[in-house]
Amino acid sequence: RIQETADAVDAYHLADIAHITGLVAAGVHSSPVGVADFVTGSTHKTIRAGRGGIIMCDEEYAGAIDKAVFPGAQGGPLMHNIAGKAVGFGEALSAEFDAYAEQTVANAQALADQLQENGLSLVSGGTDNHLVLVDLRPSHPETTGKDVEAALDAAGIVMNANTVPGETRSAFDPSGIRLGTPAITTRGFTETTCREVADLITRIVDDYDDEAVIEDVAARVDELTDEHPLYE
Repeated sequence: RIQETADAVDAYHLADIAHITGLVAAGVHSSPVGVADFVTGSTHKTIRAGRGGIIMCDEEYAGAIDKAVFPGAQGGPLMHNIAGKAVGFGEALSAEFDAYAEQTVANAQALADQLQENGLSLVSGGTDNHLVLVDLRPSHPETTGKDVEAALDAAGIVMNANTVPGETRSAFDPSGIRLGTPAITTRGFTETTCREVADLITRIVDDYDDEAVIEDVAARVDELTDEHPLYE
């Protein structure tokens, strides 16, 4: 429908899939490639390759895109990063990557379900991808995203404060927190583990200024990461 609207007003259609590039590559999320005039995405995040970006477009625009990127915006290549992208793209062609992408979404949905069961409010009522956005205002009106971000970081759970629809606070100290599951899925976390992670997050949200709670959660986080090492 977006392409039809663009065609109707003689406009270009650019789809940015930075966050979901890996999910699109695995067929877990619908793809705008072949529909939009331009598709941009990241080469890290869900696709797990070297950090960078990618631009895909119809052939008629390729020359103009190449000229705009080099030499005006990008110069010398970083060969180690190119190697990282090659490895990541190779992995993205495998059945194992497809399984990772499917598990990433399943884990996010388990995380979202448990957070809601614990009384937290989610923007859109859940998730269809790897991201979960919590609006703290209904359940914890006096707690800010920055409060929770700092406490979770101290406990070893890395996420970020985030604005939410109808934001009533500053963008620098917003009302929401944003969570994602690609990294923990890569470590082998399952839906069951993600439900426990949701419980740990809820404990911090409830008592973000209680050092004893933070220390207790941090100890369990250490156990979970030891049980799911990066390398074996």
